Amino acid sequence: MISNLQKPIDSGFHAKSNSNDIVQNIDLVEKKAIITGGYSGIGLETTKSLVNAGAEVFIPAKRTDEASSNLEGIIPKDHIIKMDLSDLNSVKSFADSFKESNNKLDLLINNAGIMACPETRIGKNWESQFAVNHVGHFLLTKELMHLMSNVEGARFISLSSSAHSLTPILWDDIHFENNAYDKWMAYGQSKTASSLIAIEFNNRMKDKGVKGFSVHPGGIMTPLQRHLENQEMVALGWLKEDGSPSDLVKNFFKTTSQGAATTLWCATSPKLNDIGGVFCEDCDIAKRKNDVDESLQRYFGVADWAVDSDEASKLWEVTETMLSS
Repeated sequence: MISNLQKPIDSGFHAKSNSNDIVQNIDLVEKKAIITGGYSGIGLETTKSLVNAGAEVFIPAKRTDEASSNLEGIIPKDHIIKMDLSDLNSVKSFADSFKESNNKLDLLINNAGIMACPETRIGKNWESQFAVNHVGHFLLTKELMHLMSNVEGARFISLSSSAHSLTPILWDDIHFENNAYDKWMAYGQSKTASSLIAIEFNNRMKDKGVKGFSVHPGGIMTPLQRHLENQEMVALGWLKEDGSPSDLVKNFFKTTSQGAATTLWCATSPKLNDIGGVFCEDCDIAKRKNDVDESLQRYFGVADWAVDSDEASKLWEVTETMLSS
């Protein structure tokens, strides 16, 4: 079932709104936030904006030295804690340490991820993009969600991507054990999962006053592209043959500040106080694909399979089984 709230609400912002536009006049003093990947790309921009609005931000980081360098003077060094999303023991350890010293959580932003990487197996022979982008974040979310219960204004944001439109969850072969690995299908599936976790989170937490949102931040050139060769980005239409940005990038891609804006809008907008369980893009709730011009459907709008509450509930249960088996 698709929520009847999955439609734009005239937020007052737009695709090129930046992080400063969003958090202007927002007071987050005494709010506690966790941002995965909050030390690079749009995650770093999100961290800076939340700190500037008064929030106390904690960053779980795989590369703590890099995080400490990038976040110097922004957050205390002891707010940067080792965590590797590909290692479930590491995720559990971070969650346990946070719970030991904190009795509430206002914002959980699952921002980290990997994209279109070569086939890699981790954990219980899991495909790495699904494991890192979804399973690791799922465990983190489950471990921390009780700290958000009945916390006024608490919100959960899970970063998806336009790549969710490539595929629904491949229920018969989630980990590409029976079919040839396709890095883009694997990435697309993981980003569909990233959306569905927010839908089911919202369903499970709405009676406790907590909202969940999935976010497509937009096209942004960040370290996420590290596994792509220039020729592949040419084929995708992101670069010209000479390596310069394509017209697509010039017209539709965003700066890191613009890319962080939708996450920040979902985290702070008063217009979402009574709304949750929706997919957002360009600082507003997204249109469904069928309501978007056909020529733009690859990059804009949300596919029904990424916001279907039945799919979301099934994925939650399947992931719990994966973790317990």
